[in-house]
Amino acid sequence: MTTIVKAADAAQFLALVPRMLGYTPTRSVVVVPMARGRSLGAMRLDLPSDDALVDDGFAATVVGMVCRVEVADALVVVVYSDRGTADGLPHAGLVDGLARTADASGLHLVDALVVAADGWGAPRAQPPRVRPLSELVTAPTPGTPEPAGDQRSGSTLPRRTSAERRQVGAAHRSLSAALSIVCGLPPEPDRAARIDPAALEAACELDDLPALFEKSLDDDAEALPPMRAALLGWCLSRPALRDVALVQWASDAAGGEAAMTAQRRWEDGEEYPADLAAVMWGEGVRPQLDRIERALTLTRHVAALTATRRRAGALAVCAWLSWALGRSTHAGAYAEAALASDPDHGLADIVRSFVAAAHLPEWAFTRDDDR
Repeated sequence: MTTIVKAADAAQFLALVPRMLGYTPTRSVVVVPMARGRSLGAMRLDLPSDDALVDDGFAATVVGMVCRVEVADALVVVVYSDRGTADGLPHAGLVDGLARTADASGLHLVDALVVAADGWGAPRAQPPRVRPLSELVTAPTPGTPEPAGDQRSGSTLPRRTSAERRQVGAAHRSLSAALSIVCGLPPEPDRAARIDPAALEAACELDDLPALFEKSLDDDAEALPPMRAALLGWCLSRPALRDVALVQWASDAAGGEAAMTAQRRWEDGEEYPADLAAVMWGEGVRPQLDRIERALTLTRHVAALTATRRRAGALAVCAWLSWALGRSTHAGAYAEAALASDPDHGLADIVRSFVAAAHLPEWAFTRDDDR
């Protein structure tokens, strides 16, 4: 059910923006697409570090995001700055550039506001006035969540103990030894001397990857058995298996089966189906976002339980899943962490480039009722 909250004035609107996002932005440009006077959500970009660097390209990026929302006919822009207002409202030049670009794109700029370190206001008002931040504090609004932290909050991995990581490390070594026997794979140098029967059982689950990935969505991520965490970490560190997981988690079990078949045929020289490849680039039908949320919770714990030298694959998957949910700041953090572990990691580098270019998946610009 959609909750409709009315804002009587600019102060009330600004008080609602953090609730729309789920956090309070810092050093950000937030754009709120509108259609027939109603907001369609909100999108955030990093505020450029220097006004002199704000050119038509940045304004085009911001307004272009609104243009991708097909029903949008207007927008509101909010700039969150850490500057003071001693010399007036900051970033007036940025606001003017965004206004010109919006007008050239046929979009009505409903309002452009700046929230500075010590006041807020509308730079395009005549005359512009600096108002106190206390005006932006309102009572909790039913149906809208309380904002938690800023855009970076929640991007750190869950806290897991060193003892838990040692258990998963031992399980990984045992799994490697089992796979060397069951699948003929080269064992790792630090392979376990004894093969745990649980590792043999886990290795057999690789015979039906879609079943493994589907069942994993129902796992209690906070209580993953060491062998399950090791098995999932092993899969996510291998691009062919990882891509099957991502396609499946973004679609369904049938999508995983199709991705598995496509992967095998691709290895035999056939072309990879364009519709499956499109999922990885954020194109096509909007995925079931609740599945991606569950997958992200799972893989965050897998990454936290995996040794640093082995966790690049799980971190890169966290990056892609966060990007698929429209959380570019989180995606960038996970991608950077993956590249710190493995500087040549392909998926992590791709997601980092997506974030740097402010590129979001197509489905970020559609709503549930557009499906």
